[in-house]
Amino acid sequence: MLDWSQIDTVLLDMDGTLLDLHFDNHFWLELIPAKLAQKNNISFEEAKADLAARYEAVAGNIQWYCLDYWQKELSLPIVELKREIQDLIAIRKDVPLFLKALKTSGKKLILLTNAHPDSLSLKIERTQIDSYLDEIISTHEFGVSKEHQSLWKQLEERLEFNKNRTLFIDDSLIILESAKTFGIKHLLAVANPDSKKVTNEIRGC
Repeated sequence: MLDWSQIDTVLLDMDGTLLDLHFDNHFWLELIPAKLAQKNNISFEEAKADLAARYEAVAGNIQWYCLDYWQKELSLPIVELKREIQDLIAIRKDVPLFLKALKTSGKKLILLTNAHPDSLSLKIERTQIDSYLDEIISTHEFGVSKEHQSLWKQLEERLEFNKNRTLFIDDSLIILESAKTFGIKHLLAVANPDSKKVTNEIRGC
């Protein structure tokens, strides 16, 4: 259990933490392969295999999260395609009450996402999650993702938070490990980021 009296700042991931990851999984694993297959006149499975290799090549780097990168790489209108299925963007049911409770208790709430600014803007437009937060930060501002220590160093310089009194919530164990390595004391993993999939077993980070 968390001792909330020892926490002043709460850093919150967006996709899979505040928002249901189903939108992103459907977009990148279903819609994009279908569009790529149609464009290149190949099968859906061939397109998925091609994309899997492309995703793996930049996994954990800022390019993986960059819509401009993928638009150029795939020659597809990525932002337009996101808007086609924007009805799937959804805030997790327990999130508003959770954020309101944290706000009432005086915690500073900061959204820290690897999402590209265009994706971030669309999701804020659809969910109004900004109304619960003190600050919103896309790692694209720093040119490096949460998987890398240089991001955390730059973030600490900007926010001047106390690592020992900061909680970071994310659905990626790799990213949580990065935060732990940097020295963030309080960590919380989300076990069911995609409401359409089974809950993950969390063995610690």
